[in-house]
Amino acid sequence: MSVVNPAYATDDPGMLNLGGIYRAQWVNVDGAPRTANFFAHTPISERIELGLTVVNDEVGDWIKENNITADFAYVLPLSQNSKLSLGAKAGVTTFDSNTNGINLNHPIDAAFENYSEAFPVFGVGAFWFSDNYYLGVSAPNLFTATHLENSQGIQGIGEEEIHYYITGGYVFDLSQNVKLKPAFMARGVQDSPLSVDVTANVLLYNRLEAGLGYRFDESVTGLVNFKITPQLRVGYAYDYTTTNFGDYNDGTHEIMVLFDIDLFGLNKGYDKSPRFF
Repeated sequence: MSVVNPAYATDDPGMLNLGGIYRAQWVNVDGAPRTANFFAHTPISERIELGLTVVNDEVGDWIKENNITADFAYVLPLSQNSKLSLGAKAGVTTFDSNTNGINLNHPIDAAFENYSEAFPVFGVGAFWFSDNYYLGVSAPNLFTATHLENSQGIQGIGEEEIHYYITGGYVFDLSQNVKLKPAFMARGVQDSPLSVDVTANVLLYNRLEAGLGYRFDESVTGLVNFKITPQLRVGYAYDYTTTNFGDYNDGTHEIMVLFDIDLFGLNKGYDKSPRFF
């Protein structure tokens, strides 16, 4: 969650949350995107939480993008049960393209030049939450970037616009050991259609979680995660493309690992709140 919203807060003092996600998109498509990210997050006081996020995106062997940001969140109590976190993130994105292995009809093409550059990142967000629900709004990067701007008479190839996110979720207690957790994420960017994901997970005995997700007009997802120990959780998700493009790929695979470190030996275990997402 901290990847898209710097205001994300665990409200769990003394716990260092570490995680990694690897996503292989559109399997069996030549040059399909791959994403790996690592994140670390911990409260340092009752009101301040800090985080680090590293994201690596690759498209074939041609394009590599690395994003490294530090997150800061300030948590304000609103009532006995709810809090509001305001956050900001700052860092850098590096972009590298290597098109030496691509055969071109016109060898001199500015759009296929080798290219390397770094861009600043600054994002903001807000996150309202309790033990049973959350609602967030964010813009992970308020800066735009243009690759190959004014190169050989070509302007604006590979523009990156500001992305806006709205996220939310709720935990319903169906019984003492069964919880239903619907959630959504909406993404908006200029000159692109709104993207909306909805999911519904069932959490059993605070140990096994499984569910389904749907991205409107694009894909269906099945997901499962399991708490191996009080500190370690692993998960897997599979996306099936529902458009015609699904006939040409074998779906998308995603693996997740989350690990908690009790910094002060309080033995509080994994995620005291059921709003795990």
